Amino acid sequence: MGAAVAGWTVAAVLLQVAGLSLFLYGFFPVKPTLRGFSGPESYRMPSCGPVSAGEQEPALPPDQLRSLYRELAEMPPVYDRLVLMVIDGLPAEFVLGKGGKPPSKELMESMPYTQSLLAGCQAAGYHAKAAPPTVTMPRLKAMVSGAIGGFLDVAFNFNTQAFLEDNLLDQLHMIGHKLVMLGDDTWIKLFPTLFARQDGVSSFYVRDTVEVDFNVSRHLEFELAAKDWSVLVLHYLGLDHVGHIGGRRSVLMTQKMKEMDDVIRKVHSASLQDNLERTLLVVVSDHGMTEGGNHGGSSYEETDSLALFIGHSVERPHCSPYDQNEALQVDLAPTLALLFGIPIPKNNIGVLLPEVFNSLTDNQKLRTLELNSWQILRLLQAQMPAFCLEDCINWEGGLGIVVHPESTEKKFCHLLSKAFVSHQSSRLHQGSNFMSAEAQYVGTSVENYYGFLRYASEWLSHRATDKPFYLLISAILLMIMSCLFLMGAVSRLFKGQSLSQTDLLTESYLDQRWHLDEVFILTGILLYVISLGSSSFVEEEQYTWNFLTSTLYLIFLIKTVQAMLKGSNSVLVHRAEEKRFDGNNFSYASSYELTPGKRDGYKLCTILIVLVAGRVIRAWHQGGINWVHFPDISKLLAQADSSIVKSLQTVSVLAVVALYSVSLMLLRARSKVVIGVWLSHIYCGLLVLLHIWENQINTSLPINHSTTSIARLFYGTASVSISATILASPWIFPAYYTETKPASSSDSNPVKDIDSHGISDSVFLTGMTYTVFWCLLQLLLQQPINAIPLLLIFLQTVSSIAHFSLDKTLHKQWVQVIAMQFLGMAGHFGLGNTNSLASIDVAGAFIGISSYSTVLSGVLMFIITYGSPLMLYLGMVVYISMKDISTPQQLWSYVLDKMITMPCTSMSAQQQCAHMLEYSSLLRLQSTLAQF
Repeated sequence: MGAAVAGWTVAAVLLQVAGLSLFLYGFFPVKPTLRGFSGPESYRMPSCGPVSAGEQEPALPPDQLRSLYRELAEMPPVYDRLVLMVIDGLPAEFVLGKGGKPPSKELMESMPYTQSLLAGCQAAGYHAKAAPPTVTMPRLKAMVSGAIGGFLDVAFNFNTQAFLEDNLLDQLHMIGHKLVMLGDDTWIKLFPTLFARQDGVSSFYVRDTVEVDFNVSRHLEFELAAKDWSVLVLHYLGLDHVGHIGGRRSVLMTQKMKEMDDVIRKVHSASLQDNLERTLLVVVSDHGMTEGGNHGGSSYEETDSLALFIGHSVERPHCSPYDQNEALQVDLAPTLALLFGIPIPKNNIGVLLPEVFNSLTDNQKLRTLELNSWQILRLLQAQMPAFCLEDCINWEGGLGIVVHPESTEKKFCHLLSKAFVSHQSSRLHQGSNFMSAEAQYVGTSVENYYGFLRYASEWLSHRATDKPFYLLISAILLMIMSCLFLMGAVSRLFKGQSLSQTDLLTESYLDQRWHLDEVFILTGILLYVISLGSSSFVEEEQYTWNFLTSTLYLIFLIKTVQAMLKGSNSVLVHRAEEKRFDGNNFSYASSYELTPGKRDGYKLCTILIVLVAGRVIRAWHQGGINWVHFPDISKLLAQADSSIVKSLQTVSVLAVVALYSVSLMLLRARSKVVIGVWLSHIYCGLLVLLHIWENQINTSLPINHSTTSIARLFYGTASVSISATILASPWIFPAYYTETKPASSSDSNPVKDIDSHGISDSVFLTGMTYTVFWCLLQLLLQQPINAIPLLLIFLQTVSSIAHFSLDKTLHKQWVQVIAMQFLGMAGHFGLGNTNSLASIDVAGAFIGISSYSTVLSGVLMFIITYGSPLMLYLGMVVYISMKDISTPQQLWSYVLDKMITMPCTSMSAQQQCAHMLEYSSLLRLQSTLAQF
């Protein structure tokens, strides 16, 4: 049987790996792009035929290339110098308000100088919608290239490589502009050879909110006085770090916004003092942030980024500064390219912003729209080689196609020909005595150009997210086969099990009939798998797990009450247990004598603890994506005094320490090693308490290195304690003891027999040490408001194990294992996690780390994110110690079969079935996100 199970399992794993690899290859395709950099050909109308992506015209010296671009553009550059100020994580509504209404009084007072520029019509602001994923690196690439990235950029965000596509900075460098960069070192990684001067800081160490911005501002006075640069990039990270630590309503947020407003004032005042009217200040943000201060997803709060232009070309006599002017983040690339007289990047899908070109004449404005349309047209021809501009335009008859086009190509032809024909008509009426007629033709041309550009931009953005569905379907089919193979392995395991004496009693009680809890689990898993085919259910997955967990334990409660009411059944069970306890079998729940009434009371109490704790956890975080704004306990605590939150953290730590101390009292042995483990646990608990009370609430101060040392001391002590427990527990509780009576009269040597008590003690000590130290680690790393949910999850784990050990006749083993899995997943969402990247806690990943480390912070981030499921998995070690061993001759076979193989395969089967359609749900999520 072992070989058969191993074969089925290996086949399932191989199919799962193959299916997952194929799915990832199809879901994260390499985005097709045009190679090379735009040049003089950008100022000429595209010709029919295939687009030549690789051919480049002979390189010219920077001065000659700048003159050539000015001649071909038929208009001079609007600006000569650019200050690009990136305020990481700043939501646009903090500056521009929302829904046509100005921001709150507190926010307006935080940026008085910026608000005065908006009110005086000296600045133009936009809600620049960022495309997901809303993390820094892909957003910077979108701003300088105008192209949208893929979801694979989330991984590349932590290991940024040089950006080789066409972009603004390379184009500016080609015509002789000198570039200087201060701030986020992501710019240096993207453009390692462009900057004449640079001073980069790491963007990932989010505990720092002061020095990360000071390192930028300390160079500001020198750079503003310098005359040798043409492009100055300032990337401030402090505001984003404030959000990660305290959310968008942090007490430090207004202080940081005042600091950013002062930088804007200094830069703008310097340009005015030097009479540098041809200096453009652009204030942008790469993304917004959620209420919790995180980002990465596609919600409005995360995609609402800022684009603020301050320069002479945006000034106007009248304006409404708080109108909801919306744009796309990629629109920044063509706008800046045309303002500075350089070609638009080849892969740009953005559309220029008209309000920024107020200083141009009408003909020059139409010329900018024409250049933008030609660039988009070349990108369309790369996607549709048969598309030809000359076939669309009938210069004598106007439109060369029907008025109501059907296909996409005809729709593009219709829109483009309307724009070019109206532009030609405006040229013919140029200089006409009838100014109103000329203005009408110009207005019509502008409207037609934007009609084509917006439609083409939207089509190209959706085209970039298309997936090869045949690959994805093949991958899902392979994973379905993997699920079936694993189910076959589980069925073989059930059929080939050799039942111990305890199992025979259990099976005789439960017999082979299907019970309510078993039917519910199988039905629930099936419905859960089906629900993953819907993006809405994926977004609100926490409701599914809360329903499954609470309903299953409610069924356990009903079965417990029914068992209590069946007196004859209780007598049978208690007699069987008495018979078991006379031998070597051991159970911690029964290590102390319990009357039937007390035993029933304890069984009832453990279920009630799980249900009540689950209800509190559910109310702690209003999780998910669509209903996250609903009030909950965590939001109330976030607004409460910090001493209340710290008191709850203290109570949680003391409760965990007390529970571990009580659990050690159940051990029969009281060796020095056990006492040493207990003392180390007390010491770790005190370290967590010290870290809680030493942690600085005012993070505007420099980094508190004392808390870093405390966290490192905890990591070291916990690692040593866990390692010592694993190594020493088999020697403290030996698996063998010596019989004084020989096996036969002819043999005088004593016989060694297996002591199941020692094995159970060893596994119990190891499992409790795992679980409790993991709980303390979570209390150290998690957000402070999650202290009580962590304690409740730990209580649920202990209560479930106690319930299953008090009466092994109520539930089959696989039911118990799946119940523990349900608890872990419900707790995962109860801690505020969702299926959005925005719920990942970045701040906790740097506790105990003084500088950025990809490996260490990545490990801590994984520990925080999956704290609850891993706690339940570690609790399974304690659960294993509760199992009875009644066949000493086959000890290790029993351990592998009953204690390890069954729990692992039961959980794996449930997870395989769940993941089978989870990948297919990503397709719907992708289509949903593409709308943003």
